[in-house]
Amino acid sequence: MLFNQLHDPSSFSEEDKKWMRLALVQAYFAQTQNEIPVGAVIVSQNKVIGVGYNAPIGLNDPTAHAEIMALRDACASLDNYRLPEDAVLYVTLEPCTMCVGALVHARVQKVIFAASEPKAGSLLSARQLLNNNGYYNHVFEYQAGCLAEESTALLSTFFKTRRAAKKRQLLEMKKNN
Repeated sequence: MLFNQLHDPSSFSEEDKKWMRLALVQAYFAQTQNEIPVGAVIVSQNKVIGVGYNAPIGLNDPTAHAEIMALRDACASLDNYRLPEDAVLYVTLEPCTMCVGALVHARVQKVIFAASEPKAGSLLSARQLLNNNGYYNHVFEYQAGCLAEESTALLSTFFKTRRAAKKRQLLEMKKNN
């Protein structure tokens, strides 16, 4: 059964918020690397088993999304390509199609994400991949909106700063020509 809860802060436990704050730390680290600030943490038995942050630019790897990096970290530490039955992914941005597919294959139990992604989100926004009854051999629960304001603010500030830098760069190029 899928569980969709949109932006209701009361639906998240203090534990959920604690883990999402750790995902936000990963997102801030991604930002320091000039990556889109998205972070992820995988938890099992109340312990972090995997962490990740966006790194496609730095690694020259289009698959190096925060969720994929956290999955790689967790699976390496477990020495297994499948996650424990109670594994929960906390991620600061709604997963894309690639990441949803990887989460299905890894058998994550639940995904809790902060901000929705209107262009590429594949749980609630642009695509609702898990709403294809019976199409996947595994489905997971998901909730949206845990610390959404914090994540959205971080992403908005990042893109605003990036757009301003590009604008300055274009103005400089025009000035020099």
